[in-house]
Amino acid sequence: MKLTLGLPKGSLQESTFELFRKAGYNISVSARSYFPTIDDPEISVILLRAQEISIYVEQGVLDAGVTGKDWIEENGSKVHEVAELVYAKTGFTPVRWVLAVPEDSPVKSVEDLAGKRIATEAVNLTRNFLTKHGVEADVEFSWGATEVKAPELVDAIVELTETGSSLRAHNLRIVETLMTSTTRFIANTTAWADAWKRGKIQNMALLLEGALNAEQKVGVKMNVQQATLGKVTGLIPALRNPTVSSLTQEGWVAIEVVVDEKVIRDLIPKLKAAGAEGIIEYPLNKVIY
Repeated sequence: MKLTLGLPKGSLQESTFELFRKAGYNISVSARSYFPTIDDPEISVILLRAQEISIYVEQGVLDAGVTGKDWIEENGSKVHEVAELVYAKTGFTPVRWVLAVPEDSPVKSVEDLAGKRIATEAVNLTRNFLTKHGVEADVEFSWGATEVKAPELVDAIVELTETGSSLRAHNLRIVETLMTSTTRFIANTTAWADAWKRGKIQNMALLLEGALNAEQKVGVKMNVQQATLGKVTGLIPALRNPTVSSLTQEGWVAIEVVVDEKVIRDLIPKLKAAGAEGIIEYPLNKVIY
């Protein structure tokens, strides 16, 4: 038996492959291929646009897949959401679908777009948002390069953004946020009901979540005299209580902890000043809670 897995081709492809690598799955693909190889003989992978994956998962063409919450809602797909995987093209934060207009546009709110034209790839999300606010406008599908269409072709756009930099580069300002979206690991409902496939999917989700948990953390080891143990451990913002073990040298202990990477630059000098020795910082692939 094999599990058929759909992964996103395009902007999310490299970050998805890297996440799977850290989770323990090595995936490789040639430039023009849509069928990567994976070092698990029980999994077959196909690359598809993220926009399509939830459709094929719902239909059972795929047993599972990785796509955005936004495309699940845009397609109205009935799938089982196994895990939320908070990563995007360039970072580890959610992305947003936003309503944007030219900087000099008189539009200040969604209500100002009544009777106007809006271009977007997320047509259903946009229409639902307009309906929620009681606004009637012409929403047209955009095949790409959506940012350049306002104001010459349309009055506003609804576009996906991580940082807003591309919108600012095209002299656009954000008026409203339609939704915040994160990447999801999803499964076909029939596949989820199958014991073998469900187990395979759950194990994969566990490892993927562990890899994400480790992304912004590091491990730290050090040796400390017993007399200064309390002073050193008082500096450590550990996930849990630090692991402390005795060394063969009497009066000394070893400490091992996992900490946020953002604090380690300031933390190491403090640990050294407090009496820690042999301090080692090392990267992590997975952190399983």
